[in-house]
Amino acid sequence: MTVEFDYQKTAQRVLDIEKAAIDGLYQYLDQAFNHACRLMFQCSGKIIVTGMGKSGHIAHKIAATLASTGTPAFFVHPGEASHGDLGMISKNDVVLALSNSGESSEIISLLPVLKRRAIPLVCLTGNPASTMAREANVHLCTRVEQEACPLGLAPTASTTAALVMGDALAVSLLEARGFTADDFALSHPGGALGKRLLLRVADLMHQGDRVPKVALDTLIIDALLEIGRTGLGFTAVVDAEQRLVGVYTDGDLRRTLDQKIDVHHTAIEEVMTRRCTTVHATMLAAEAVQLMEEKKISGLLVLDAEQHPIGAFNMHDLLLAGVI
Repeated sequence: MTVEFDYQKTAQRVLDIEKAAIDGLYQYLDQAFNHACRLMFQCSGKIIVTGMGKSGHIAHKIAATLASTGTPAFFVHPGEASHGDLGMISKNDVVLALSNSGESSEIISLLPVLKRRAIPLVCLTGNPASTMAREANVHLCTRVEQEACPLGLAPTASTTAALVMGDALAVSLLEARGFTADDFALSHPGGALGKRLLLRVADLMHQGDRVPKVALDTLIIDALLEIGRTGLGFTAVVDAEQRLVGVYTDGDLRRTLDQKIDVHHTAIEEVMTRRCTTVHATMLAAEAVQLMEEKKISGLLVLDAEQHPIGAFNMHDLLLAGVI
């Protein structure tokens, strides 16, 4: 009989080891951490993040996190830096270098040039006695007691510790800068948060002949044809000057049928809803969503300053735009 391997037991051991690695970082949050944050906060250029191998992958992520939270940063491969990419680094930059051993030859080969150009160096290693630690302007220790890999070969707990320390730096700088959700949205215009914070009603509303609209004396049956034509589930009802006086919705139709009103001979004016919720084109789409949820409605008309319907949209449009 074959005994199935206990995958969960191994996973639990890995989580315990990596949790211990993170807990061990508290002891290294000292004045060196403050110094590193000040160097990066006062940097008038960019934060250049670098690292080899698995540390390089972590460095990539730290650079991306810094850049998206208000600290301009990008990743430079240390091997490529020795062959021309070092020109990307200016005297106004700060270099953040990652290496668990602190003895990465590719990074160490860059140190003389960084020293000569007086470019501040923050090193994040697991060895305070390493070359990188000694040569850095600031050293941040991320030493771990053991790797989660039972062979002690694959970087696991050590890369987790480095990633968490990088997040600690990025978020500390974010708060020090007073970075807001609106600032975040500006660097994430294609993301869900960016759409919720930046997209306005004007960006998604239907316009022109796609705005359902009928006159006060229009028969209900003809108003239903207008609703079906645009597919928004409602129509505006306007006066002779094209100003909004009411709305007729799918809900109104149900009430009309319940009352056994003749849709072929009754004008829309007699059954429309006169007091209706509307919005303006500059309103944030997210605000419109909140309004629709509060009012329990599925669509909205957009009015100009003279109360003319200039746009319309429904929940489906918001869904397609990625706002909800």
